[in-house]
Amino acid sequence: MKISIAGYSVHGLLSEGTIDIFGYLESCRYRFGLDAADIWNGLLPTLENGFIRKVRHGLEERELTLVNYHADGCHVWEDDAAARAKNRALAFEHLQVAAALGAKTVRIDTGGKLEKMSAEQLEIVSDQFREYCVFGQEHGFAVGPETHWGISLLADNMEEIAKTVAHPAYGILLHIGHWEQGDPDEGDRRLAPYAVHTHVDAKITRTCLFEKMLLLLDAGYTGYWGVEHHSKQNEYAEIAVQLAMVRKVLSQRLWERQRGENLDAASVRGGNPLLTAEQEGRA
Repeated sequence: MKISIAGYSVHGLLSEGTIDIFGYLESCRYRFGLDAADIWNGLLPTLENGFIRKVRHGLEERELTLVNYHADGCHVWEDDAAARAKNRALAFEHLQVAAALGAKTVRIDTGGKLEKMSAEQLEIVSDQFREYCVFGQEHGFAVGPETHWGISLLADNMEEIAKTVAHPAYGILLHIGHWEQGDPDEGDRRLAPYAVHTHVDAKITRTCLFEKMLLLLDAGYTGYWGVEHHSKQNEYAEIAVQLAMVRKVLSQRLWERQRGENLDAASVRGGNPLLTAEQEGRA
């Protein structure tokens, strides 16, 4: 199943000093039985090349695919041009790290405030993401923002950026249901075509997981489901609960699809849906 654990989910353990990036990778593979990692840059104490090579080796020896690398601290928009330039330079450092780690998708935030973008913001943010996408395409990954904070919490802004960037390597990290204005279902539905990765938080898991996942699946989403936990408390157990719920929805969806295919085939034959065509011939 396409499931990952967002690295931020263990930030409580990280702050306690009881986990590091290698413990996170070990947990993904052996505690939770996953084939994917979803690295938050807060788990990386340095971006130094030698250390990043060790992380790449850690991924490879555990046979983990890095389905997303999410980088905080290098968001695109700041009111001050010098701050934007500083963030841009850091963003390219993170893009180099993502390439070295073999990431499939990369999240860099939009920045800004929770308001409709100005024409200047749209131009600068879109141009910057298009530049990141050129790099991403050259290195085999998609790049885009998350519905996370600031500008990105308005569906109108996110849709406008996506349409303006208009690059094949552009894709968003859809933090499901995370919108500040308007209908969250409508926001998810509108941005689903641009989603290359997701974050599923505990609130969604507890209240409307089945409906939300079906909304995206019905819209054609084929990426990974990134379980994300935020409480900093009892994280291993809380993550396990969220993982189990996501697995349950995906299992049910697969079961329904298989059952539907069997019933469709049976209706064509006009026979018992529990019998194969060969068995029906012998019945």
